[in-house]
Parts: sequence; C-alpha cells; structure tokens
Amino acid sequence: MHRTILVASAVLLFGILCPKPNFTQDKNGSAEPKMTPDDVARKNPVPTSPEGLAVARKQYGYDCAMCHGKDGDGKGDLAQDMKLELHDWRDPATLEKMTDGELFWVISYGRGKMVGGEADRSPEKMRWNLVNLIRSFGKKGAAAAEKPKTENPQP
Repeated sequence: MHRTILVASAVLLFGILCPKPNFTQDKNGSAEPKMTPDDVARKNPVPTSPEGLAVARKQYGYDCAMCHGKDGDGKGDLAQDMKLELHDWRDPATLEKMTDGELFWVISYGRGKMVGGEADRSPEKMRWNLVNLIRSFGKKGAAAAEKPKTENPQP
C-alpha cells in the first residue's frame, strides 16, 4: 500500500515538474504540434551575416544535411534511404511560399517525418540563423538559374 502511494506520488510529482509542451492538437488527438497564425507572422530578428551563416552551416551539417542534403537539395543520404521526397531549398519558388516564421517553426518543432526539431537543442538565435541559411540556398539557386548558358559555336 505504501509503495503504491509512493509510486503514484512520484509519477504525479514528475508530471508537475516536467510537464509536456502545450502544443495545440488536432481534433483527432494528434500530438504533433500545430503552427498558429502568430507563428507564421513572426519576423526574423537576426540579420543575415557571414558569421551567422557560418555557424548555421556547421549546425546544418550536423543535424539537417543527412536528410535535406549538403546544399539543401532534399537528397541527403537518410532521405534517400527512407525514400522521402523533400523540398529542394535551392528552388526560390519553394522558399517564396514560406514566411520566415514558418521556416523557424518547422526548424523548431519538425513536420511530418521530421522527428522533433531544434527547439530543445538550439538557442533561438541559432534557429533564426538556420532560416537565413535556408534562404541563402534559394538565392544561390536563383543565381545559378540566371547565368546565361554558353553555346559552343560551330567552326
């Protein structure tokens, strides 16, 4: 009897001291976090800088490239193994559909098969730097697409 009360008290205390994050849930009871309009409207407070991009690229290499590819093409080794079709962040059309707030939210909490996110592992500034890095992939893709193709003249 005393053991039951002790175990129940420990579980209750653990639940109070370590509550689950309060995410909005679907009506079907899904525990996957949901993006709110406030999340979508968030503005990136971190300006793009070479230093910020460098630190974000390092983090991206550790945590993101395995799925999203070294340069954001969506063809990382793990994505290929799992047969996942991910966005090509080098395509500016893909990025222009998403706000910085949306990108920040996905980096923070994940989406779909992206387990977890960086919210518990990375400071907020790092996650905003990752948003800047992802945006830079699209700018590089746009620059590559705008380069004129040279033709080899026939002699």
